[in-house]
Amino acid sequence: MRARLGDIATYINGYAFKPSDWSNEGRPIIRIQDLTGNSYQANRFSGEVDKKYNVSDGDVLISWSASLGVYVWKGEDAVLNQHIFKVVFDKAEVNKSFFIHQVENILENAGNEAHGAIMKHLTKSVFDALPFYLPSMVEQNKIAERLDMVSRLIALKNDQLDFLDQLVKSRFVEMFGNPVHNSNGLPTKKLSEVGSLERGRSQHRPRNAPELLNGPYPLIQTGEVASSGLYIKEYHNTYSEAGLQQSKMWQAGTLCITIAANIAQTSILTFDACFPDSVVGFIPYHDVDVIYMHYWFGFFQKILEEQAPQVAQKNINLKILSELDVMVPPLSFQSQFASFVQAVDREKERVNESLEELETLKKALMQEYFG
Repeated sequence: MRARLGDIATYINGYAFKPSDWSNEGRPIIRIQDLTGNSYQANRFSGEVDKKYNVSDGDVLISWSASLGVYVWKGEDAVLNQHIFKVVFDKAEVNKSFFIHQVENILENAGNEAHGAIMKHLTKSVFDALPFYLPSMVEQNKIAERLDMVSRLIALKNDQLDFLDQLVKSRFVEMFGNPVHNSNGLPTKKLSEVGSLERGRSQHRPRNAPELLNGPYPLIQTGEVASSGLYIKEYHNTYSEAGLQQSKMWQAGTLCITIAANIAQTSILTFDACFPDSVVGFIPYHDVDVIYMHYWFGFFQKILEEQAPQVAQKNINLKILSELDVMVPPLSFQSQFASFVQAVDREKERVNESLEELETLKKALMQEYFG
């Protein structure tokens, strides 16, 4: 049976809380960033609002602006901010899990219906009119069970990746101490003393001039450094001969360090590539290992706050980087740590391959069930 989302449930938009409503006491105000995991501080509300804005553990919520998604609230009683629907299942007999999986699929494919050049959003009328597949409860339960099983396996794989990341960080502290305070009292050198530092180059303006692009030379952007993890293994943009002439080719093994937008995120090139001046290239000298430096930078935000508190978080420069104090343990210890990291990274690759297979399976099932 084909229906519309508006036929399935009632969708209550949250209350437009003002900054003057915020408090350090009371119930948390659920904002979109609280659902997506990007919340910086939990604002609370100590007053009273219409009970329709109350949210309890297990309630289904849908963010319809900026970041489209469907979530199950897990936590203490809260109140709902605007741009989020609370779902009240009062119109049709529907398996909650079946509903969540199908809405996830609907929102992933809602590009044509979503409005806004920068921040996508769905109006209430458009959202209500989106098609919804509503088979019998027996069929709903069967579909939900299959998708739930795959989703649980995906969650387990993501938990494995989180565990492996924490394992490496714990190993770093175990071997070298806390780098923020140099708790093991290791000898230190300035960053400029343990390797060469140079900003990437992108001299031509505008930077995206057509004649600069689509050639044979890999071009790495700031966001790719930030999202790559230990190694940069792929690229999505290239320079032409003209692009290369106004830039510079960095060799594989260079540690890329972001200095704008994403601050002090690092990753190691696995191929020769160019990058713009929002990225610094670091090539270590004989007394530091590049993998050790990558994980040392993993603690960089705290180090930056301690050693350069006057600097805005959204931009740092070469001088600030060059003067950072780096712990320099014996190279044999660094190499031992690097070997441990490489073993963990191989395991992460296996987990990621399995995760990709599961995500592909889930997409195929979504397509089969919901079209």
